[in-house]
Amino acid sequence: MAIPRGDAVALARALIQIDSRNPTLAPDSPGEGGCARALASVLDDWGFSVEVTEIAPGRSNVLARIGPSDAPALMLNGHLDVVGVEGMVHDPFAAEIRNNRIYGRGSADMKGGLAAICAAAVSVPPSSTRQIMITAVADEEYESLGMRALLASGIRAEAAIITEPTRLAICPAHRGFAWFDLSFRGRAAHGSRYDIGVDAITHAALLLAELEELERTRESGPRHPLLGRGSLHASKIRGGVGMSTYPEACDLAIERRTLPGESAEKAMREITDACDRVKAKHPAFDARVTLSTAQLPSDVSPDAPIVKRLRGALEREKVPVKIEGLSAWTDAALLNEAGIPTICFGPGDIALAHAAEEYIPVEEIGVATRVLSRVVREWYEKA
Repeated sequence: MAIPRGDAVALARALIQIDSRNPTLAPDSPGEGGCARALASVLDDWGFSVEVTEIAPGRSNVLARIGPSDAPALMLNGHLDVVGVEGMVHDPFAAEIRNNRIYGRGSADMKGGLAAICAAAVSVPPSSTRQIMITAVADEEYESLGMRALLASGIRAEAAIITEPTRLAICPAHRGFAWFDLSFRGRAAHGSRYDIGVDAITHAALLLAELEELERTRESGPRHPLLGRGSLHASKIRGGVGMSTYPEACDLAIERRTLPGESAEKAMREITDACDRVKAKHPAFDARVTLSTAQLPSDVSPDAPIVKRLRGALEREKVPVKIEGLSAWTDAALLNEAGIPTICFGPGDIALAHAAEEYIPVEEIGVATRVLSRVVREWYEKA
């Protein structure tokens, strides 16, 4: 596709029009491969050195560089995948502009931000001693296969900015999460046989009541200056076979959102300790707890060089400076774990991500492009 050089809005609309639903979340989708190829073609036309790497069938990452590949790098990152479109109240892939907003799945999360970094990087002449790196990855919405593959390839950068939708706030931190599966075992019996039946669903409820008491204590517990407190909630529950039968089994899924400094192991201990307290009161209680998946929190000091660089660019562009915690998890956690200081800053509102109505203000794409262009320019000038 032909996109005028540096036109972030045109690029955003073109990317939104490509169906890149994550195939794990939407099995009927084509995946990110087509979107990756289209973006790579545009960036090649714009003068980047471009690589496309397939990480799974039909799913690809894009790596584009300006400047020497062995020079110190500033990474600008975004993800190519979007979630499903069920229940949307407008055409998910039309990229229609109404009221100075672009509507479409992925407009806010995060093809508008991805277009902004591409336009920003191409807006300044290349340096012989510094490098700007665009990374557009697959699968951020599920397992981060794209970012994990990118890091496994040995890629390095001095710092990174991910243009997740932050409403143009600098977001140096976000929570992590841990997902737990709990299996409760009771004893099946006729509904009239209270003397032998053991109700697995009631046992799940007893644990949830115990965890709710724990949740109340968090209000006076550890807090992060940008993120507040951690949290836990019940996500899914299933059990029982009939009205006149004591349920022999109940399965419960729990999500724990973790603060920087909190581990999945700590979250697991909270749940197993709660199980022990319930069992002390109800000897027939029988529960097994399994950690199914976990992602680390992300935390960069507000005084870190990349934060100061972005803050300075906002001030010089006369854009209000806001420093906030981001509510959602992002690939920033993986980059920070790899030793690449990474923050989020981008156009659009995370509250519209995955929503029935998703849009991004055209003006915010322009502001983000302008600010990031200054970051890139000063990265070269003040090396």
